[in-house]
Amino acid sequence: MQFLYAFIVGGLICVVGQLLIDFTKLTPAKILVLFVILGLVLTALGVYEPLVKFAGAGATVPLTGFGYALANGVKETLEDKGLFGVITGGIVGTAAGITAAVFFGYIAALLTKPGDKS
Repeated sequence: MQFLYAFIVGGLICVVGQLLIDFTKLTPAKILVLFVILGLVLTALGVYEPLVKFAGAGATVPLTGFGYALANGVKETLEDKGLFGVITGGIVGTAAGITAAVFFGYIAALLTKPGDKS
């Protein structure tokens, strides 16, 4: 059932993003920022954690999950290092995801012919 919950929740988050693209004048970059900030705010309000426990990767893989990881990194580092944790916590909390994105993006660039759309 965990796979089904992840698929449904992740799919619903993606549907919201697609609806924003189709029916608003928001650019994809603005929607990306909106989703990350939404993940931060929902985590700060304590709403996103139960969703992560329910859906697992369905809630942590979409962009809102990046905001969740940022907020948790800041929270954990803030408890250990005080105010300095506000600055470094987001980087600590998301380092693995950022590293994986850069690494696999590099591999994809080596295996394909990247270029402009035109």
